[in-house]
Amino acid sequence: MMESRRRLLDRPILIAIPIIIGLFITQSPFFMAAVAPIEGKPWADAPLKLITTPQYETKKTDMFTTGATHMALLHNAIFRGYNSIYQQAPYVKPADAADFVGYCLTWFKFVKSHHDDEEQNLFPKVEEVLDDKTIWEQTHKEHEAFLDGLVEFEKYLSSLTSPTDFSGTELIRIMTSFQEPFETHFHSEIATIAAMADHPKAPKVGSEEEATASLTFKTWGKSTVTKAGTLDVVPFFLLNLDGTAEEGMWANWPPIPAPIKWGLTNIGGAYHSRWWKFSSCVGGQPRQLYALE
Repeated sequence: MMESRRRLLDRPILIAIPIIIGLFITQSPFFMAAVAPIEGKPWADAPLKLITTPQYETKKTDMFTTGATHMALLHNAIFRGYNSIYQQAPYVKPADAADFVGYCLTWFKFVKSHHDDEEQNLFPKVEEVLDDKTIWEQTHKEHEAFLDGLVEFEKYLSSLTSPTDFSGTELIRIMTSFQEPFETHFHSEIATIAAMADHPKAPKVGSEEEATASLTFKTWGKSTVTKAGTLDVVPFFLLNLDGTAEEGMWANWPPIPAPIKWGLTNIGGAYHSRWWKFSSCVGGQPRQLYALE
């Protein structure tokens, strides 16, 4: 009797395993074509200009230069997302419209979550470290300059009666309306953070205070993307990382174990698999933009 019950309990598992394997084989980003960008065709490095990381530029390793560098890498993933949307929007076919809208809304979710997490968590903690409530004044103003356009972006995509009503021309119009302040802010914030190394109350290099403050950046950096969504924002982020940039200096960034990174991309990414064909990279390598093939 017990053996029979065990067999009945095992049966759903035995049925589920091939289904899971089948879904992985047919939908995982692991099987996306890694076609290099075609020379002469647009890629995800424009119209927004990608950010040069402070560590690559200055070779400094203090906590603020390092924190600014990791923020720049995250910003560049957001920029490649924006650029990949901008470049492909006019060429999306009706059959692909629903997938493209999903990809675009994931970008919005990524940016909105990033903005909110900075305002609610990172900024107050850094203010405490430097005992200075004025350090983010300009940053707050920059945030306000593009938020209305960002809201319009989401509203347009979410209010479509049908994905086939999508207009690349209209989406680009909306994106262009906030492009300049958006680009300015994402570059400016990196310079602002890097400059904090010279703040009169910055923790001394090698001090216990610096180690504690550095942990603040690291802890925030590890959680800010995953809390936004493991089945959508995380794959979006990882599939817009270019490991060849800056002479391959960041090929192994973010610093998470390779099997976990692989799983987040290829197993987590299988859930919304059809969206990622619009991504700018795969496996840390630039890929030809799907709609421009």
